[in-house]
Amino acid sequence: MSGLIGIHLNGEAVQVQKGLCLEELVRERGHASNEVAVEVNRDLVPRPARAEYSLQEEDRVEFVTLVGGG
Repeated sequence: MSGLIGIHLNGEAVQVQKGLCLEELVRERGHASNEVAVEVNRDLVPRPARAEYSLQEEDRVEFVTLVGGG
């Protein structure tokens, strides 16, 4: 049975589809996979593993972007 689960994304409580993988979340939020580093529950998730990680209720996800300057 499908439905929604609650996660925390960059400190904000959001609802996502149950079974959504991390890579899909990155794309749904308008990012290219190579634009962001992703942490789940304070652990860095390598880019190749994102498609295999299914989000779980109460996961804490952080998108980290790097900005160059000088």
